[in-house]
Order: sequence, then C-alpha cells, then structure tokens
Amino acid sequence: MSDQRELDALFMGLVLNIHGSALQYLGKIASPIDGKTERNLEAAKQTIDLLAALESKTRGNLSTDEEKAFREMLMHLQLNYVEEAKGDAEASVTSGNGEEPAAAAGEAESGDDRNAGD
Repeated sequence: MSDQRELDALFMGLVLNIHGSALQYLGKIASPIDGKTERNLEAAKQTIDLLAALESKTRGNLSTDEEKAFREMLMHLQLNYVEEAKGDAEASVTSGNGEEPAAAAGEAESGDDRNAGD
C-alpha cells in the first residue's frame, strides 16, 4: 500500500471511529465494551461538533469520495441528533411520561396534590 493510500485509510478509519462513538452516544448502537445501549445527548453533540470541525479543517484536502462520505456521515449524525433532541423536548412537555424535567414534574405533583385534597 502506498503511503498516501495508507494515510487515506487511517484518516477514514478515524472518521468512522468518531462516527461510531456519536452513534453510541445517540443510543443508536450498543457499546462494543459492555453491549449496553445508552444515550448521552451532550456527549453526542460534542462528538458531532468535533467531526464537523474536522470536516471544516480538512475541506479541500480530501478526495471527492472522502469528502462525500464525510459529509454524508456528518449529515446523518446531525439529523439523528435533531430527532433525538426533539423527542426529548416533546417528552419533557408531555405529562405522565415519567421523563419530565424537575420543574415540570414539581408542577405536575403540586397539581396532583391540589386535586387529591379536593
């Protein structure tokens, strides 16, 4: 393998590694270490931002195929993040789902207390 081909493969391996980490943080794939699927949207956002910065810094230095693959991965992650964040936002305003933020949960509980006393 030529030096350039090796560098290209290593670079795309790095991008795929970061992409996989973001998918794990989005709860889309299980951890290869413990097999658990967990979601951490803050870590997902940071990882997606890291990949976006990398895409920006390497723009103009990638082959057409690399650039296309990179952009597609980044767009895929960004769309998934928006979908997950939107789901969280909708869940936080929906009553009775058990995932309300503390303030909303407190309001719901105080409302329940008022109704229980009537």
